[in-house]
Amino acid sequence: MIQAFEFSPLQENTYVIADDATGEAVIIDPGCYDQGEKEALGRFITDHKLTVKYLLLTHSHLDHVFGVAYVKRKFGVKAYLHELDMVIYNDVPTRCAIYGLRGYEPSEIDEHLEEGDQFKFGNTTLDVIFVPGHSPGHVAFVNHADHYIIGGDVLFRGSVGRTDFPYCNHADLVNSIRTQFYTLPDDYVVYPGHMDSTTIGQEKRSNPFVKQL
Repeated sequence: MIQAFEFSPLQENTYVIADDATGEAVIIDPGCYDQGEKEALGRFITDHKLTVKYLLLTHSHLDHVFGVAYVKRKFGVKAYLHELDMVIYNDVPTRCAIYGLRGYEPSEIDEHLEEGDQFKFGNTTLDVIFVPGHSPGHVAFVNHADHYIIGGDVLFRGSVGRTDFPYCNHADLVNSIRTQFYTLPDDYVVYPGHMDSTTIGQEKRSNPFVKQL
C-alpha cells in the first residue's frame, strides 16, 4: 500500500508505504506542518494498525521535514538522511524564520544513508539511489518488485526539481535523471515530492526539461 498526503502551504507529498502482509511501514518525507496534519498522519497509521519501522528522507528542504520531530516521538523511530544534506537540514530553523513559518520543532538525524543501502519492512524492500542536484545529498527509494520509485524533488510530471536554491546544481540534476531515473524500465511509477505521479516512460517521451538521450 502506498498512501500519499499533501501537506503544508507548500503542497508537499508525504508517503506512507506499508507491507500488506505484515503491516510494517515506513514514512517518507513527513511534511506535516500544523497539528491537524500531524494528527491526520498519526490517525492513518493507527486506523490501519501499521507498525512504523523507519523514517526516511529524500532530502532536507524545509517542506519535507516539518514533521520529523513528531514522527520520531510518536512512533519511536530513527530518522535517516544522506550526510551531504545535513548542511541544509541544520539551516531549516533559519529558513523557517525567513519565510515566516512558525512552529517548526528541530530534531536530530539519527543515521546517515547512502546509495546501495536497503530498507526492509515485512516482505518489502526499498533500495537507495543517489540523485543529487536539487540538493547535494538527495536520494530516492526504489521498489523493484512493485516497479515504483519515491523520487522526492528530482523528476515531476512534465517538470523537474528547482535548482535555484543554495547548494543546488542543475547539471547534477540532469545527470541524476538521465543515469538513475531514465535507466529504469518505462513502466516504473514515479511518486514525486509535489504534484501527481507519473511514469518513467511518460517522462522520457515528453518531459520538456530532460529528454531521453
